[in-house]
Amino acid sequence: MKQYLGVDIIEISRIEKAVTRWGDSFLDRVFTAAEKEKYLNRPESLAARFAAKEATVKALGTNEIIYRDIEIVSGPGERPQIKLVGRAYAIAGGLGISSLAVSLSHSRDYAVAVVSGLG
Repeated sequence: MKQYLGVDIIEISRIEKAVTRWGDSFLDRVFTAAEKEKYLNRPESLAARFAAKEATVKALGTNEIIYRDIEIVSGPGERPQIKLVGRAYAIAGGLGISSLAVSLSHSRDYAVAVVSGLG
């Protein structure tokens, strides 16, 4: 069995600046409707989800993924879950990965994500 792992860290201010500069163009390119609805007014949460998408791309070992094909959501009091669709789902399936786990964290300035899966 092979293990897949990805990690990413980002400055929260980079996401805030991207949202300010490009607005919906940036948000629609990177985040799903559910992510935008739930986290739009929480830049630290958007940054953590951006980092999780980057970490997922690294874990899958490809740059051929559209960010919206990776969704990171969680309910109140629940841990975040990764939902793959489209190209991301196909790549994970080709690697034999049936599910990925994600851990998110943030401080005042940075957000970090770790993604792992087995295949």
